[in-house]
Amino acid sequence: MEPLSWADFMKVDMRVGTITAAEPFPQARKPAYKLTIDFGAEIGIKRTSAQITRLYQPDSLVGQQVIAVVNFPPKQIGPFMSECLVMGSVAADGTVTLLTTTQPAENGLRIG
Repeated sequence: MEPLSWADFMKVDMRVGTITAAEPFPQARKPAYKLTIDFGAEIGIKRTSAQITRLYQPDSLVGQQVIAVVNFPPKQIGPFMSECLVMGSVAADGTVTLLTTTQPAENGLRIG
């Protein structure tokens, strides 16, 4: 991979948010959930889809804090508009483990 400059890194707006709702997304091509995430007063509520069904159930996700990129343009995924990208590590078999906080953090705090 090509080295990334600090200026390039700073263009990626990663924030802490709390999942407020999670539900199955049966229309997705690959198994996924629709997530609603609260990023605090400055950014507000954003929705996304996430292919995290192997390790997580919707009810266990509500209240969990995650890290997401919030400055991607919205992307249409079937009948759903995704407004951010939840970060996770992806294993060789496609299993995604969410990047989360180890201690509670204020929604909207920037990662950097």
